[in-house]
Amino acid sequence: MGAKAERRVDTGRLRRLRMAKDVMDREWAGPLNLDVVAASAGYSRYHFVRCFKETYGETPGQYLSRRRIERAQDLLRSANLTITEICVLVGFSGLGTFCTRFKQVTGVTPGEFRVRERAREQPAVPGCFVLFWAGGFAHPHPARD
Repeated sequence: MGAKAERRVDTGRLRRLRMAKDVMDREWAGPLNLDVVAASAGYSRYHFVRCFKETYGETPGQYLSRRRIERAQDLLRSANLTITEICVLVGFSGLGTFCTRFKQVTGVTPGEFRVRERAREQPAVPGCFVLFWAGGFAHPHPARD
């Protein structure tokens, strides 16, 4: 009976963590509000980070950063946008942080990645189309009258 109860707890924990992961996957381009994500799983912020890392092997911030890098890779392969535009579109607030994290994840800089991928001769999607599909750049501060 003890093993079954333990298994149920693990299943419940995994279900709650998946719900939080779904929130991060839907909101990957925006700033991460860890308190909101943790609450979606029914955890406090600190307990959520601990459980997430134990289950997935990385913190929620690392997971979100990796997802953003994956999206940036797609854009570098296919869109005719500058690296700075891609950095902003995928949710990084600074180009330096983006480039450093990109290299940590992929082993190359965003520019090197683009050159390597473009050598495969895939036509780039014009940047104006990508911005249209993405809804343009989000404005960090609402306009003030």
